[in-house]
Amino acid sequence: MKLKSYKKRLIFLAVFVLLFVVEALIAVYVHDDFVRPYVGDMIVTVVVWAFARIIFPDKFKLMSVYVMIFAIFVEIGQYFNYVDLLGITNPVLVTMMGTSFAWTDIACYAVGCVIAGIIDFVRFRKKA
Repeated sequence: MKLKSYKKRLIFLAVFVLLFVVEALIAVYVHDDFVRPYVGDMIVTVVVWAFARIIFPDKFKLMSVYVMIFAIFVEIGQYFNYVDLLGITNPVLVTMMGTSFAWTDIACYAVGCVIAGIIDFVRFRKKA
């Protein structure tokens, strides 16, 4: 693995860990009507994007689009109560996977993916 690629992976790992901790703190300590339902949903797609970028730091220029497609599938799964269908009872896992469908969640995921997409656009534009 090239040193430059290794450094990029470390940066994405740091972003992933930082935002994952923020998400966990929001889930545990924030019980409001804005930050938890909207900001948390926006951040989660950036967390997934950062995780994917750890594995593929320079591939898939449209990674944020793929993350959005994944998020939509998760939300569709929530519509069909996939947590119950899969028999998942662990409360932490249930919270992480989500249990209720909402169009606003998809809008928040889109905002997070736009942020990730802008970061990728700037990164890949510098290489051109």
